[in-house]
Amino acid sequence: MQTKEKTAVSRPSRIAPRPVSRTRTHQRRTPGASAYSRIPEIATDTERPATITKGKLRVIPIGGMEEVGRNMTVLEYENDIMIIDMGLQFPEENMPGIDYIIPNISYLVPRRKNIRGVIITHAHYDHIGGIPHIMPRLGMDIPLFGTDITLAIIQKRQEDYHDISGKLKTREITNNTRVKLGVFEITFFGVSHNVPGSVGVIIKTPVGIIVHTGDFKLDLKSDIAGRTEIDKIKALGDKHVLALMSDSTNAREPGHQFSENEIKTELETIIAKAKGRLIIGTFASLLGRLQQIIQLAELHKKKVVIEGRSMRTNIEIATQLGYMKYDKSTVIPVQEIKNYPPHKIIILATGAQGESNAVLMRIVNKEHKFLRIQPSDTVVFSSSVIPGNERSVQYLTDKLYRDGAEVINYKMLDIHAGGHAKQEDLKLMISLVKPLYLIPIEGNHSFLRIHAKIARDIDFPSDRILIADNGQVFETAGKNELTLTNERVPANYVFVDGLGVGDVEEVVLRDRQMLAADGMFVIITVVDSQTGKVRGSPDIISRGFVYLRESKELLHEARGRIRRTIEDTTQKMHPLNLVYVKDKIREQIGQFLFVKTQRRPMVLPVIIEV
Repeated sequence: MQTKEKTAVSRPSRIAPRPVSRTRTHQRRTPGASAYSRIPEIATDTERPATITKGKLRVIPIGGMEEVGRNMTVLEYENDIMIIDMGLQFPEENMPGIDYIIPNISYLVPRRKNIRGVIITHAHYDHIGGIPHIMPRLGMDIPLFGTDITLAIIQKRQEDYHDISGKLKTREITNNTRVKLGVFEITFFGVSHNVPGSVGVIIKTPVGIIVHTGDFKLDLKSDIAGRTEIDKIKALGDKHVLALMSDSTNAREPGHQFSENEIKTELETIIAKAKGRLIIGTFASLLGRLQQIIQLAELHKKKVVIEGRSMRTNIEIATQLGYMKYDKSTVIPVQEIKNYPPHKIIILATGAQGESNAVLMRIVNKEHKFLRIQPSDTVVFSSSVIPGNERSVQYLTDKLYRDGAEVINYKMLDIHAGGHAKQEDLKLMISLVKPLYLIPIEGNHSFLRIHAKIARDIDFPSDRILIADNGQVFETAGKNELTLTNERVPANYVFVDGLGVGDVEEVVLRDRQMLAADGMFVIITVVDSQTGKVRGSPDIISRGFVYLRESKELLHEARGRIRRTIEDTTQKMHPLNLVYVKDKIREQIGQFLFVKTQRRPMVLPVIIEV
């Protein structure tokens, strides 16, 4: 759907605030307390004078160059800084307990007075997720620019973070808005993605033009999730663009990305032929897809149930802003399903990635208040599987089949069009923009390398393809030269875990991984402070290591070794050095347990001195 044309104005979100349930990250947060107050690296206000590089443009990707997510790019020219996106990254399997990861802003904190504004390309969490944590540290008076729906979704999310983040200073843009941030002159072009209001960014700097595509695909057949402004993109070919920073998320995939028109044809066939209830699982942000489904439901005189708070919220926002239009009588509450025959019902549900608390998983686990899988149900996964979620999705699929449902996924039919350009689209973008340099962005390192190979396939010069790591600085003083320097700014992970932001370091993750792998072995002993003798028998608690009732011989021998280790260590020690004694217990009992079990539990000695 085409982004609506308006002049840039500052105004609050049009979405009326209403109470919402807190996310897990914030349930335990103390009202009014800033999470950043506990982060030594980020929170310390060391306002040391920043070195100013005269006459040079510096482009610094803080995140998004080694992963899918955490997207954030900094452009700096002398005293002026602008930022593109502030995203989060979801944790890997080896990051137990971590809610998500945000960009490291250590480089920006001492330079925050130079930050002229933040441009947000679209409303996905990998581009907006860091805003509530980062903006309070940089300054809530810094203007944040985005299209109307992007700002509305950001403002809605701010309600969940009101205790750590204040009111944002937002500025609405359209595809035709011009923004001046210090020396930077910024214009936009509309792109197709899978959330409306997505834009690419054109930055005119004193030394050349930088084009940042944001997330995009080239869909010239459908406007339902943003219109590809192909004429604007073609016009860039005559502007002598210095560098194109281009989305690499789908660089591994050959061909062209599917159009939403092609998906609509497949969906209509499924909706028309469904003999029972149709349950469609997809992302809450796929507003174009959701619009298609509701329109098809109207066409075939079916009723739609929307299940999932984030999905309902996004549809409410998109409807109020005019991006979604449908007959209100088409959507019914879940409680009214019983009033209609099964083949007249379509359920839109979150949880197509197998998320434990989302609607689909609650249905199959029989935890949903109103919905259970019926043998006549057809469940459609209208989204591809995000890497890392394969096991959860497979579990969900197996449960659906076990309950008698028919399952259709994107591998069986063309029922999911991704929001990112595939290889032929990436070639076309390069050919249209004709940049002097190509900077692949937004993807794992291998994705960036594949993007580079794609460019070489159309004879783009290899020496003008620059692949950076997070934090690595690009620099140019003009003269049609752009250099990837060896300079790096801090870009390591900042973990968000419950109350803490940035207070979980690698050593904590290592401990969590050890606990998950081999469990823990807690030893509680009482020691006489005068003699160093052990009083009574040491207590042992095992979690995730061995089952105590079936390991009596091991525990008996362990207690004897604990007693001997303590008494041998303290024999000539006066006064007692309990830290040293604990280290000895950890070392010797840990070795003993490994010899006996070939496992390395975390040994935690607790010594009570009497």
